[in-house]
Amino acid sequence: MTAVHIPGVPVIEAGQLVSTSPATGAEAGRLPVATDADVRQAVARARAAGEWWAGLGFTGRRERMLRWRALLAKRIEQLAELVHVEGGKPVADAIVEIVTAIEHIDWAARNARRVLGARRVRSRLILAEFSGHLEYQPYGVVGVIGPWNYPVFTPIGSAAYALAAGNAVVLKPSEYTPAVGQWLVDSFAEVVPEQPVFTAVHGLGDVGAALCRSGVDKVAFTGSTSTARKVMAACAESLTPVLIEGGGKDAMIVDSDANLDAAAEACVWGGMTNAGQTCIGIERVYAVDAVFDAFVDKVVARAGQLTVGPEGTDIGPITMPQQIDVIRRHIDAAITSGGRAVLGGPSAVQPPYVHPTVLVDVPEDSAAVREETFGPTLTISRVRDADEAVTRANALSYGLGGSVFGRRRAVAIARRLRSGMASINSTLTFAGMSTLPFGGVGDSGFGRIHGEDGLREFGRAKAITRRRARSLLPSMTFDRTPADVARLVKAIKVMYGR
Repeated sequence: MTAVHIPGVPVIEAGQLVSTSPATGAEAGRLPVATDADVRQAVARARAAGEWWAGLGFTGRRERMLRWRALLAKRIEQLAELVHVEGGKPVADAIVEIVTAIEHIDWAARNARRVLGARRVRSRLILAEFSGHLEYQPYGVVGVIGPWNYPVFTPIGSAAYALAAGNAVVLKPSEYTPAVGQWLVDSFAEVVPEQPVFTAVHGLGDVGAALCRSGVDKVAFTGSTSTARKVMAACAESLTPVLIEGGGKDAMIVDSDANLDAAAEACVWGGMTNAGQTCIGIERVYAVDAVFDAFVDKVVARAGQLTVGPEGTDIGPITMPQQIDVIRRHIDAAITSGGRAVLGGPSAVQPPYVHPTVLVDVPEDSAAVREETFGPTLTISRVRDADEAVTRANALSYGLGGSVFGRRRAVAIARRLRSGMASINSTLTFAGMSTLPFGGVGDSGFGRIHGEDGLREFGRAKAITRRRARSLLPSMTFDRTPADVARLVKAIKVMYGR
């Protein structure tokens, strides 16, 4: 008898994890579920492979990673279709996601030597007889726990940088998108067949917990803030370092001198791309009084044109069926507390879809403002000026990204946002810029992927000093004399006592 699957809900059958399309219920993938022993064995194999991978040096790793990048580029349509089937994301959105991932692989491979390679560091006068040297050595094995909403871009944001730094990687994809994760691993194995440098383990949350306790040398996690705390607690048992990207409730500020057409277009994109299932998605908007009404009208007009459905649309299904309950609760809470739906509203929730919804006059203590919604909804609030907008934007414990639209004060406003990233006169663009670090503060996590900081995140700083002459001011030795100490005191007063 064939089992009946609820669309989008992963199930375990006969030791296999089965993922299905949230739109149609069609089976998208079937992968073996890893036991604790399987996870430990995968890490052990990765450790041996990692030694080989590190031994290739920056040049050898770069050449192989660029071959992987080329393979992904050639098969971009194939991967995009799998992302669409398994997670429901529109194919066009999937292609944009994969393009940004390819860009990050390219940058990490090309820049790892410059950022992480051994280099001379200038010494100071007090230790002029020594030369300083710095390099970043790989951790060994990095565990990557990936999300379902960006199953290519987000895991690669950690994995590519970890690989470029010389680590082996064991990926635990989300149980909602395991087939995409396995596709990435299999494609890498095509260009690096010699050793299991990049592998995957599959299952539910217990497999992620097993990975945290498996002896990996670092864990990079992307997901909800509540799960991030569990990951940290598991890793704390062995003092395994972690990189955390938690949830977000990103704000957009629209100042009085903003280009409202551009702001509305970016707002709708930033809030509703991928059905709003974006950690750096715009969920709250603060528009100054002078432009509020005109801005809302433009947002409603643009959002109202978006199409929703399984194929060829702007917005696909909600990937996690239980998230629909959260979205519904937030919309209901906003209206119950005095807010108004100027587009959509309770009737917009039509599982497995949620149609664009724009809410105004929502109190700041509403769940729709304070909690991560992860749906195609926006709350737009009227504020007196940019100062009030910044105060409200910074009032939550989240601090991932943000956006500012304006001219004269835009840069100053962006700097005041309590967030790891901000974009001016655009939304989400910092994610695709491989030269910039990506990460948050507060409940949105800590550590950075992408850019130079992202490469350093996956390498241990190794400092080396080397004597090059005898000490003129001997201090770090029992052979020092009272006269040596006196000269040292005199030198310090001359150098630093002014």
